[in-house]
Amino acid sequence: MRYLVLVGLLILFGVVNATARSLEAIRQRGAITLCAHPNALPFASRHGDVPGFQVEVARALAARLGVSLEQHWVVNTFQYRRADCDIILDAIADRAMLAEVGLRMSQPYHRTGVALAVGPKSSVASLAELTSGQRVGVQVGSIASMTLGKRGVKTSPFAFEDEIMDALARGEIDAAAVTPAAIGWFNQSHPNERVRRVPAFEGEPDLNWNVAVGMVSPDEKLRQEIDAALQALLADGTLARIYARYDVELQPPQ
Repeated sequence: MRYLVLVGLLILFGVVNATARSLEAIRQRGAITLCAHPNALPFASRHGDVPGFQVEVARALAARLGVSLEQHWVVNTFQYRRADCDIILDAIADRAMLAEVGLRMSQPYHRTGVALAVGPKSSVASLAELTSGQRVGVQVGSIASMTLGKRGVKTSPFAFEDEIMDALARGEIDAAAVTPAAIGWFNQSHPNERVRRVPAFEGEPDLNWNVAVGMVSPDEKLRQEIDAALQALLADGTLARIYARYDVELQPPQ
């Protein structure tokens, strides 16, 4: 999945345009701005009728704030430096890490991480049931790759999650270590080739994390309003319904 991890860029290059965003200024402007990748379904897309769950969540937040949503499409560092973001979705909920790059986090609203997917004909029901000859597709240099390597599991490296899922569908690998979003989106877009998710990494803290809204230098009122909006969207089921449209189950943060 060609998904740009925006927070990773922030860590490498530092936050730009990080002047304080006040709730009052956003309401006067009449819009809040999301930075997202233009071609990274199920996260976000500027093409076609399917916007991605990041865009849908951001729209719901904007509606709760009484403003519209503007989007800056970002695929590289140069574009990010020229963008003027208010929020980033799916920021890993690590308060200290985000603070280093000028971001404040909302309350966490979802828990995700790495999961194991197998093909519909596979009898594998857990990581322990993989045989010595079976291979797991992983992203190059990922923590999942290192974790599996330490366990003696054979792995096949790929650059992107969508490539891993395609290889699994073709039978080139026996399992895929990918995000639940990648599994859900594959099943959504390949209804006749649905894969199964099996237990694998639930006990690995480095492979499970909460996500939050990353806010670029918000004032306290904006942070409080974002938190209140998230609470309302969780309570009325809006977030769960958004994720379900992408075949992803909303998981409570831990």
